[in-house]
Amino acid sequence: MKAFGMTDIGKRRAVNQDNIFISATPVGNLPNLFVVADGMGGHKAGDCASRYATDAVVESIKSNEDTHVVSILTKAVNDANSLVFKNSMENEDLKGMGTTLVIATVVDNELITANVGDSRLYLIREDSITQITEDHSLVAEMVRMGQIDKQEARKRPDKNIITRAIGIYDHISADFFKNKLRSGDHVLLCSDGLSNMLEDSEILMMVKDKEEPDKKASRLINLANNKGGKDNISVIIIEPETDEV
Repeated sequence: MKAFGMTDIGKRRAVNQDNIFISATPVGNLPNLFVVADGMGGHKAGDCASRYATDAVVESIKSNEDTHVVSILTKAVNDANSLVFKNSMENEDLKGMGTTLVIATVVDNELITANVGDSRLYLIREDSITQITEDHSLVAEMVRMGQIDKQEARKRPDKNIITRAIGIYDHISADFFKNKLRSGDHVLLCSDGLSNMLEDSEILMMVKDKEEPDKKASRLINLANNKGGKDNISVIIIEPETDEV
């Protein structure tokens, strides 16, 4: 497996409130682990929320003796939510903080994903790109209800209003997705600092390129910044080896 990730402050923000974790080697009972968290809140709060959540996920998985992947990820999401919520309640400076969270692991030939919020996971296969996760956002709900289309959703000023996040309430429910992988597939996790700036077709073109994952990630972030870099930008690219799928 090849994997690479990077995060960038962008062109408009004073602080990078994104946080990522990448391990192509085992973490606890998982063979690999990839995390993107996009924090929200005040000057310090969003940064703390994404860091707390990412650290909690990793520590939860390391200490979990369970072997059922969805159970491991469910506990990790719950532990992250509890930690962010607790700190939000106990520290006035962090009150109201929250974060998105998308977690992925590849087990044998299966991609397993957990998601809360509007950070995304895409599956790139040959000449197609599919958004696997579903955004927990106001405009995404409007798209699903048929009130607006996807192109209109990209232009809405309220597109960053999310309807579900880690740390806002004392309990949270994540969405889970399972996808069988094929040889040549690519997986991309990102914060909305990338997906709001680039069209899916632009992401597809760069990810399916023959370059190494680090070059692709850098090019994606550079393009998002060249288009305005209105938010923090985080990208993780995963390329399972042929014999793994």
